[in-house]
Amino acid sequence: MSLKVTNLSKRYDDNWVLRNVSFEVEKCEVFGIFGATGAGKSTLIRLISGSEQPDGGGGTIHYNSSDVTTLSCPDRNFYFPRLTNDTFWENLFNTKNKSQLADGEGQVLALEEALQNAESVLLLDDSFCYMDRLLRLENYDKLHRTVDEKKLIVVIASNDFNEVMRLCERIAVLHEGEIKQIGTPREIYESPNSIAVARITGRNNLIEAERLSSSEAELPEFQTLTGNHKLFTRRVGKTCSENLNQNVTLAIRPEHISISFGASFPEDNLLKAEIIDIKFHGATTLIRLNSNGLILEALVLRLVGLNVGDECMVGLPPDRILVLQN
Repeated sequence: MSLKVTNLSKRYDDNWVLRNVSFEVEKCEVFGIFGATGAGKSTLIRLISGSEQPDGGGGTIHYNSSDVTTLSCPDRNFYFPRLTNDTFWENLFNTKNKSQLADGEGQVLALEEALQNAESVLLLDDSFCYMDRLLRLENYDKLHRTVDEKKLIVVIASNDFNEVMRLCERIAVLHEGEIKQIGTPREIYESPNSIAVARITGRNNLIEAERLSSSEAELPEFQTLTGNHKLFTRRVGKTCSENLNQNVTLAIRPEHISISFGASFPEDNLLKAEIIDIKFHGATTLIRLNSNGLILEALVLRLVGLNVGDECMVGLPPDRILVLQN
């Protein structure tokens, strides 16, 4: 049992909202559609549900090898709960007065109804956004239990990357109507394949730099455009531009940057920096640093002996730096 979307496209007037979107979801899988606001997530969910139709020649939707592209929403038998639908409130409370129930409580009831009635495919569009943290965690677990029990296919659209990482076996990153990358949460987080994906999937230090050596070098060398720092990276693949003196974007997550007060070897990418801001985030602390104009963010578990204005050394391990394509 599978749901297969092939080259799905949609436009409103002359504005293309989706272009050639393709993916496949198997039974018992929770598949995430992640993207920023306006990326086309809700349009994609509506097209899969049958509540909207793709443009002529705008792709196909298959369920269990059957083409359901032209079927209407009821005929597809895909369950798509919508809290904003007035009939939900009217049927549940015999009223159209939405204010009778908090949005979070309404989402809980809508999800509960969906889990009871969904038989094959469940489509969720920001269905947890109004719930508090404890309610979300409780309902994440409830969703997974039901998926396993009923062998459902679930497609979730969300602009919360932490949510899709927690819920989904695989994630498709949607950017400006196109899927940029599909992979497991770990693959997407640790190895974003483009600047767009790196930018929207959590905090990332994106550094513009000039290539100084071939990618075949044992430690390819770059020079940052801001701060004029020499940085070494792990050997990069053939997919990235290999022309010398060409600008690229380097990426490193804040938790991979180290802070110290000692010395090391140049290939460890040790830079002198000043601490310019410290933000307490509970279990972690975010530290902003200025290294000759290059602004970096580091994430540490414990704040020990660090204060705004202190000078320190920051390390950017070569094996943690990605070279991204534009």
